[in-house]
Amino acid sequence: MLKTLSNAWKVPELRKKMLYTVLIIFLFRLGAAVPVPFLSITGGLVDESNGSFMNYLLMMTGEAFNYGTIFALGITPYINSSIIMQLLTVAIPALEKLSKDEDGRKKMAQITRYVTVGLALLQSTAYYVYVRHSGYLTTAADGTAYTGFSAVWQAIVVITILTAGSTMVMWLGEQINEKGIGNGISLILFAGIVSRIPTLATQLYQTMNQGGAFFALVPLYVIMLLATVVFIVWDDGAERRIPVQYAKRVVGRKMYGGQNTHIPIKVNMSGVMPIIFAGSILSLPSTIEMFVNPQDGSFWDKFFKLFTTESWWYVPIYFALLIAFAYFYASIQYNPVEMANNLAKNGGSIIGIRAGKPTANYLAKVINKIVLLGALLLSVVALTPILYTQITTAFGKGVNVMVGGTSIIILVGVALETVEQLKSQLMMRHYSRFLD
Repeated sequence: MLKTLSNAWKVPELRKKMLYTVLIIFLFRLGAAVPVPFLSITGGLVDESNGSFMNYLLMMTGEAFNYGTIFALGITPYINSSIIMQLLTVAIPALEKLSKDEDGRKKMAQITRYVTVGLALLQSTAYYVYVRHSGYLTTAADGTAYTGFSAVWQAIVVITILTAGSTMVMWLGEQINEKGIGNGISLILFAGIVSRIPTLATQLYQTMNQGGAFFALVPLYVIMLLATVVFIVWDDGAERRIPVQYAKRVVGRKMYGGQNTHIPIKVNMSGVMPIIFAGSILSLPSTIEMFVNPQDGSFWDKFFKLFTTESWWYVPIYFALLIAFAYFYASIQYNPVEMANNLAKNGGSIIGIRAGKPTANYLAKVINKIVLLGALLLSVVALTPILYTQITTAFGKGVNVMVGGTSIIILVGVALETVEQLKSQLMMRHYSRFLD
């Protein structure tokens, strides 16, 4: 990786792209530190121990959500918009048709931007309602809350700036895609997660200073993180290769086909999406609890506690949701019937399998097995930090895990993706110079 970065830095064009990417990330982090007018949040908005959906937003925004800055919503509205459009593309034939040609994809991208602005407006409104309910809005000179036109103006300013900030983050990500290196949205997520690492290091140092068993538990946690990184790198490159043979055919005086190749199917074909979906659903009850505030010991209090990370029921429910969403997302990505038809159109066939329906059935069977294996491996990454926290807490030596499986998968995945893009850029320039 370091050698690739060093070689890319020596190429003037790539160096400009890398510097431009760093500049965009710097602007993102700068905006994540500029507070929104009329908000006064000093100690943090969210208690990270309650396992709410807002913890997910903290991870995605790099603490900007916690302190009410102009980029408090981060890139989450755009991610949610992209997921919604992807699901609608499967359900609505007109959108599926649009996604298959260049002009249609441009229209889809434009629709995604409009949906992003709408979601950002809704989330900004919800954010304003929450901070007003929690008492984080600035008050008048006499210490009372603003009323009348002043209160309306206060709401308009906060909601407008938060919406504009989210739209700005989306634009910054697109600028990286056009003029920089790597995937802009992924790099912005990467920057937000990396910004939390110093806080994690400080917390681990303070925990280890408590002495006793923490001298062993904290280093064990660090070793677990490093082992998780190695595991994710291995899992990211694992794939199932289905052998395919193409029949020979003569066109004019030329012969085409006749070669053997394979269909690569990644073991972790869904990436981090099952974790994001499962975590979002599991965190909704805890988020609702912050607004309803049930009495201690009541039925709803016990119900909400089932969905916190401290509950032993959390892990099996999380595991079941991971498996379900892995199959759901794989069904969107892979269509065995369409894959079988494409093979038949190009004169290809899977060795030992007849063309047509038998090929589609075989592909469906293989994909189902791979999805299950990938989901099991993904659950190891997602659930290990949670189990570690629960076990250490049960013995009265809890080590709070701020960097979970989702964060590590994003960090490692973005790093590998960016390095691979740099390698392809270097390879392309190497061959172009050779041809020149």
